[in-house]
Amino acid sequence: MKQFMILHVGFEMPTAEIMEKWNQWFADTKDCTIDMGGFMSGREVTKEGASDLPMDLSCLTGYSIIEAETMEDAEAIAAKNPFITAIRIYELRKG
Repeated sequence: MKQFMILHVGFEMPTAEIMEKWNQWFADTKDCTIDMGGFMSGREVTKEGASDLPMDLSCLTGYSIIEAETMEDAEAIAAKNPFITAIRIYELRKG
């Protein structure tokens, strides 16, 4: 099995209905999930300095690390997520 990181993109204040959908997705993906977490605040560091990252439709709000056979399988899992703006999927390299 390969490992993939799913990055959740976009923030808006969740409703009870949206949280129910997220909790259902987490329950549905429990068997293939290795780790998951969320982001609360962030900073971007560039050559010009550092600045706060806003919690808006373009921010990263969390991640899930899952196991799947192929990128297509990981994409099928991610597509069922009740994402706000988008989902980004990266295959993880070992070592």
